[in-house]
Amino acid sequence: MVQPRMLSKADEATAGDENEVRREDQEKINRFSRLHQRETLLEEQLKGKQKDKEDLEEVSMELELADEDELVPYKIGDSFFQLPLPDAQSMLSASTEQIDTDVSKLEDTLGELREELQQLKVALYARFGRSINLET
Repeated sequence: MVQPRMLSKADEATAGDENEVRREDQEKINRFSRLHQRETLLEEQLKGKQKDKEDLEEVSMELELADEDELVPYKIGDSFFQLPLPDAQSMLSASTEQIDTDVSKLEDTLGELREELQQLKVALYARFGRSINLET
């Protein structure tokens, strides 16, 4: 049977100092947590926008097969309107450009957020070592 090792007073003092969480450390931990949650939400939004873009590109390819003088159902909000093909293609192109802009903004925001997360990770691991787990 293994006997538990007793810590000396010096060992206890050192162990206590290493794991003491200062106010600024707690603020960094809280900031990391909030940023991580935001990162998850932004990733979900980005996936949704990318799916929307793929859908629009698929519709665009389908419209290339339609007749020029044919009316095409186009969804605006919750309603469908019968539009001439050139108008539908123009609106579809504008929607695709808007989604591209949204995707670009989300990717930029995610990049900045991940940089800050990395900086916080470095600072917190430097302070706490293996006693903190920031891996997700």
